[in-house]
Amino acid sequence: MPFPIQGWQILTAALMLGLTLSIGYTVEQSEFALLYPQYLVWFGLYWGVFQRVSARREIGFFLAVAVLLRLALVAAMPQLSDDVYRFIWDGRLWTQGISPFAQLPAHYLQAGQEVPGLTRALYDQLNSPAYYTIYPPLAQAIFGLGVWLFPGSLYGSTVVMKSVLFLFELGTLWILPKLLRQLKLPARNVLIYALNPLIILELVGNLHFEGVMLFFLLAALWLMLEKRRWLSAVLFGLSAAAKLLSLLFLPLFLRALGWKRLIGYSALAVGLLALLFWPFLRGPGLDHFTQSLDLYFRRFEFNASIYYLLRALGKWQVGYNPIAVLGPALAVATFLIVMGLLIWGPRYGNRALIQNMLFAITAYLLLATTVHPWYLTLPLGLCLFTRYRFPVLWSALIVLTYINYSYEPYRENLWMVALEYALVLGFLAWELHAVGRSSQKPIDA
Repeated sequence: MPFPIQGWQILTAALMLGLTLSIGYTVEQSEFALLYPQYLVWFGLYWGVFQRVSARREIGFFLAVAVLLRLALVAAMPQLSDDVYRFIWDGRLWTQGISPFAQLPAHYLQAGQEVPGLTRALYDQLNSPAYYTIYPPLAQAIFGLGVWLFPGSLYGSTVVMKSVLFLFELGTLWILPKLLRQLKLPARNVLIYALNPLIILELVGNLHFEGVMLFFLLAALWLMLEKRRWLSAVLFGLSAAAKLLSLLFLPLFLRALGWKRLIGYSALAVGLLALLFWPFLRGPGLDHFTQSLDLYFRRFEFNASIYYLLRALGKWQVGYNPIAVLGPALAVATFLIVMGLLIWGPRYGNRALIQNMLFAITAYLLLATTVHPWYLTLPLGLCLFTRYRFPVLWSALIVLTYINYSYEPYRENLWMVALEYALVLGFLAWELHAVGRSSQKPIDA
């Protein structure tokens, strides 16, 4: 019997594709008035689909749509982010046998230090030329692949990197249903991630490597539940090699593995990460990388919540921005919250582990000094295994931060930040209350 595609499904898919092409190819970072209305329409279609579909064939159809939407953006240059130019800069160093961590970008513009492809034009497009690179080795390898295949073409290198990220997204869409079946959760939950417009725009569209991190993290979780722990540890190490943030979750694996297994698991994962880092961090590279990490917590500010409140209080008390103290202090507070989740969080079953992971990354983001839209990849990828949907609302609101780029000169609209977090935290509080009342049973019951 042929698949009965209904008219509303075709219309919805066509509208989603049109919005994807419009935003992904024509809307620039500064054009908030064009971006957000289209994004809200797309978000409404997405959530309407999730609420309406339930049959296996309907889910399959919209998974195919999700793949199509990602594929449609592979050929687009990133419109809402300029990070790609640092990726290409690092890749051009890497393919010349030079560690991207060795020097600041300006070093290679000096007489006698030139490297092919590292031009003044490319340098002028870097968004943080005064800082050493902060991208881990797996991300660096993808940068290098793009440059190796298209050494003289910004566009060619970008499309290669986006193609790799597209393949990782296919892997994520393949493994999510497996985890949902394993955890006995509704199959349609896959659409929470698969059709989310923020995920589609920011990962394949704007080329952010949280998608690689999430794929390896989910694969590691799946293998852990399958009792293939050592292979799980390898994939966990690869997740951290894409983005170090995965390491935040290691302590939470204690209940699933026990002390002895956790020590072995961590040693293998962290050992693999160190091995992958080794070619890049010889000489001054390690010091430069740690400097960049330190500066991330002490200098960068964007779309923060609790930090902005503490910053205002600090300025009132001491007369200057206390980020140099607050940034590291809030990082320590995040670690203490993770330890608190390990001790006092839900204890029973595999869903409890994922719920604790969701609240660990949420605590990290709420205490961070910088929260870009693509940082929601992890909470969105984890929430579909829980009863909580606040990351979905957050994904609708965080795009409000693009209004900052519409101002000349750039400034941050703190009213938008306040609106975003007031609604997200209000909805989170409601969900905590509603979920607590709805069931007193262990989360796996």
